[in-house]
Amino acid sequence: MKKVIVTGGAGFIGSHIVEELLRNHYQVTVIDNFSTGHHENIKHLPIKLYDYDITNPGIMDLIASLNPDYIIHQAAQVSVAESVQNILFDEHVNVKGSLHIIKAAIKSRVKKVVFASSAAVYGNPVELPVSTKHPLKPESPYGLTKLTVENYLRMSNSLYNLPYCILRYSNVYGPRQDAKGEGGVVAIFSNRMSHNISPFIYGDGEQTRDFVFVKDVAAANVKALLAKDNLCVNVSSGTSISVNELFQTMKAVAACEVNPVYEQARQGDIRHSILCNQETKAILDWEPMVGLAQGLEETILYSNRANKLQKVNG
Repeated sequence: MKKVIVTGGAGFIGSHIVEELLRNHYQVTVIDNFSTGHHENIKHLPIKLYDYDITNPGIMDLIASLNPDYIIHQAAQVSVAESVQNILFDEHVNVKGSLHIIKAAIKSRVKKVVFASSAAVYGNPVELPVSTKHPLKPESPYGLTKLTVENYLRMSNSLYNLPYCILRYSNVYGPRQDAKGEGGVVAIFSNRMSHNISPFIYGDGEQTRDFVFVKDVAAANVKALLAKDNLCVNVSSGTSISVNELFQTMKAVAACEVNPVYEQARQGDIRHSILCNQETKAILDWEPMVGLAQGLEETILYSNRANKLQKVNG
C-alpha cells in the first residue's frame, strides 16, 4: 500500500483529500498544526496524525522518518487579506514552510509532490478563460508566495530530480469550509444565512468567480499522484458566476429572506476570474462532477447541521 503524507490534512480541502485517498486504498499520514484545521474533520478516519508546524525545521526529519511515497502539500496561509497586512508571516508559512517540505521530499526520494497553488498567481486576467499559458503577475503577497513555491518545485526537479504536480485552484467551496477570516464567500454567506444575518458583499457584487466543489478538488489531487510528472494545471469548474448571482442562488436554496450589505471593495481582489480546465480534464483524466446548485445545497445543509449541533453543545 502506497504511503501519502498530506500536510494541512485536517483542514477544509485537506480532509476531503484524505478521504479520497482512503477510498483509493492509500495509507495516509496527516501533518497539521491545527491553526485552521480541525480534529473533527479527520478524527473518524484510519490515519496517522502528527500535530506539527511546517515552519519548524524538525518537519524535515519527521517526514524522512515516515518514508512516504508521495506528499500532497496543502498546508498554507490562505488569506489574501492577511498576506497584504502581514507580508512576513505570509512568506514564513508559504515559502519557508514549503521549502521544508520540498527539502524533506528530496531527502526521502518521494515519487511526487502535489502542490496546492492558486489562481492568484495569474493576477488580473488579460484574457478569459485563463489558461496555464497566461502571464503570471500576482496582485497579492499570497499569490506571489504560491508562484515562488511553484518555481522552487521546478528548480528542484531540475537540480534534484524531484517530480511534482502543481494544481492551481480556482475558488474552492463545500462542506467544512470555515466561515471565519478569509473563509471563502460561499462559507461566509452560508454561515450568515443560517443565522438569518445579512452577509457583506465587497464592491458592487458584479465581480465573477469560478467556484469548484471541494470533492472535485480532492479527486484531482488523487488523480495527480499517478499522472505524468512535472505538470502544472488548473483545477476549476470552467464556469463563472457573479457574487450577486451567487448570493441570489444561495438565498433561494437556503429559503432565506436576508439581503446583502455592500461594503468597499478590498485591496488585492481580482475583478473577473474563470480558469480553463480543458487541459486538466485530458491530462488527469478528471472531470468536475458536482454542479454549483448541487454543491451549494450540500454546503448549506452542512452549515445548517453544524450550527444546530453548535447550539446543542452550547
